[in-house]
This record gives sequence, structure tokens and C-alpha cells, in this order.
Amino acid sequence: MKDILIIEDDEILAQSLQRRLKRNNYNPSIASEVTRVLDNIGQHRADIYLIDLRIGQKSGLNLIEPLRKRYPDAQIIVMTGFASIATAVNAIKLGADDYLPKPLDIKLLLDTMEGRKTVEMDAPEEIMSPERIEWEHIQKVLADNDGNVSATARELGMYRRTLQRKLAKHPVKS
Repeated sequence: MKDILIIEDDEILAQSLQRRLKRNNYNPSIASEVTRVLDNIGQHRADIYLIDLRIGQKSGLNLIEPLRKRYPDAQIIVMTGFASIATAVNAIKLGADDYLPKPLDIKLLLDTMEGRKTVEMDAPEEIMSPERIEWEHIQKVLADNDGNVSATARELGMYRRTLQRKLAKHPVKS
């Protein structure tokens, strides 16, 4: 039976996922804070880590490198309600094994955890619009700045309010 640590701040989702994984012969536990996981990384040994992209005001991406360094053989899967190319690439570069969109399809999650992933995220056949390219770039810079809008606006060379308006057009879901 594989041990799984679900790192998710949505208590209802985490508990639902925990129940479903138990029914499929896994041993899941839940953590809801990035800081606690980092502070007690030695106590969080698991075979598989399911990490939400946004955990409160923190980025779940901050957990990937320390977990990968401490547990190199563990499987790390990032899950998010707002999948973007920039965050997927960033997660994989940091050491994640996979990146799944929410709402999670339990069959896809189980297949992914067992190495039987049946759905591949292919590159889009269409050329991205300039607006989409800008959005992807903003998301990458925002992730690089741990969600800090002011720092992101400075790095992008735009007013903070302008960036807030752009972000409000497409709210990010965790």
C-alpha cells in the first residue's frame, strides 16, 4: 500500500480525495499548509505527493524542490484549477512528475500514479493569440514572484493597477 500526502487547503476536496484513495488501496494523509510541510519535511515521507498549485497565499511549487531533494524516488503530482502552459512547464522544471487539472478525474489520477496515464496533454494545434501569450507570460512572472502582484508589475514594467485589471479578466482558480 502506497503512502500519499495530499497537500491541499480545500478541506472538503482533500477529505473527498482521501476517501477515494483509501477505497483504491492507498494510505493517504492530508497537509494544508506549505510552511508546515517545509518545517517538518522529514516527517512527511510518502511515495506520492499530490500538491495543489495554490495553497492559501503560498505557491505549492515551493514544495517541489525540497521534496524532490529529500525524497528523490517519490512521485510528485501538481494539481490546479487553472492549468496554464507556463505553470505546467515551471512545475516540471522544478521536478514534478506530472501536472493535472482540477476538477480531478479520479481514473486519470489513479492511472497517472500507477504510470498508466491514458490522456496526454498535447500542444495546441492552433497558434496562440497575442492575448493568450501575454496571459501565459504574466502567469509565469507572477509564479516566479510567488503571487506578489506589485513585484510582478515592476518586473513587467507596468502599473500595478493595469496588471490587476488584466488578472481580473481571467481570475485564477486554485
